[in-house]
Amino acid sequence: MLIGHINYLNLLPFYQFLKRKNIKIKKSYPAQVNKWFEKGIIDAAFISSIKAENRKCFNAGIAAKRKVKSVLACPGEGDDFESATSNVLAKILDIKGKVVIGDKALKEKNCIDLAEVWYQKYNLPFVFALFCANRHHKDYQKLINEFLSKKQKIPYSTLKKYSEKAGISVKEAKDYLDNIIYYKIGWREKKALKKFWALARKLNAK
Repeated sequence: MLIGHINYLNLLPFYQFLKRKNIKIKKSYPAQVNKWFEKGIIDAAFISSIKAENRKCFNAGIAAKRKVKSVLACPGEGDDFESATSNVLAKILDIKGKVVIGDKALKEKNCIDLAEVWYQKYNLPFVFALFCANRHHKDYQKLINEFLSKKQKIPYSTLKKYSEKAGISVKEAKDYLDNIIYYKIGWREKKALKKFWALARKLNAK
């Protein structure tokens, strides 16, 4: 098994899970992980939602019900080179500004939260990534089911390290993981994905 891993706070629980199971990972930011997946360099990964349609994916993703805090449009202009989905989301919502994603977004102020605008407009959560596999589908189905079956314990020292890197407090990092980000994909999340993919096609962004 070789899993592509997005090295952000939002997937720290999954990282801890893989670490405990001694599963080999290859770390980078979302747009790079997408490229590895498309080229077959990695077996599986949480890949950007914009790249996940018609792929073999499972009922696991990176989702937020309202605010996400880590996907923003801030003063300025331009896409975030690390992103794929969020750049398209900003265009769909017709929000001007500089797209900022990941841990570096968590300390930003006076920005627009893209997931919050999406929720206000469509009354749906937003799914930023889906867990998909190129091969060994049964093995990855079993793995992701195990991950989703129970909350992952994160050592305080690890959470502190990630929070310091992001420039936020441990309390803020814990709140982000406990109350904002979640991974189980149900019918509302699938409805949101279909809406996003349809709107992206209209923009010719897919």
